[in-house]
Amino acid sequence: MTRIIADISVSVDGFVTGPDPGPDNALGTRGEALHTWAFSGDPDDRRVLREGTARSGAVVLGRRLFDLVDGPNGWDDKTGYGAGEVGKPAFVVVTSSPPESVRLIDLDWTFVTTGLSDAVATARELAEAASSDSGKELDVVLMGGGATIGSALDAGLVDTLSLHLAPVVLGAGTPLFTGGAPRILAQRSVTPTSTATHLTYDILRRLCDIP
Repeated sequence: MTRIIADISVSVDGFVTGPDPGPDNALGTRGEALHTWAFSGDPDDRRVLREGTARSGAVVLGRRLFDLVDGPNGWDDKTGYGAGEVGKPAFVVVTSSPPESVRLIDLDWTFVTTGLSDAVATARELAEAASSDSGKELDVVLMGGGATIGSALDAGLVDTLSLHLAPVVLGAGTPLFTGGAPRILAQRSVTPTSTATHLTYDILRRLCDIP
């Protein structure tokens, strides 16, 4: 069964970027420390990256993140999704209107203008088709940004939360959690490395639903 997995790096104090993120500084001030693990030579870091990207049948991202990764300072062969660990899954962008052009034309982009729920549904269809073609069970991965993942969590669209907890306190930036319905999580795995603690949780139900 195709799962919806929110997968994102986060600081100890809960930020997914540093202060003042922008087109020329996508991760904000000192925010690059959040993703040190993804370029680490540690075998456990490499395994987490390899397994995480290998399961990706389709990837959902918000428009702001798309503009960053497709921009002139965005992804290239060394910094694209999975950093060479995986093929090229379909990408689904939540947006109010499609862009006039796309720089990364070798990737499969679908732009959904009718909201996050429809974008996730579209990604699920793409992941299920990829699963059928490959003979492997593939999932939908929500890669961000933080607001997109937060909205998906609030809407109950996420089955699994995968956090890469970087050993850094940023003090400010883009928060991952900004409120919403409290939820009960079931811890599935913890993998500590020198650059991150990789945490995986199943999302069970809202805390407020418990009598």
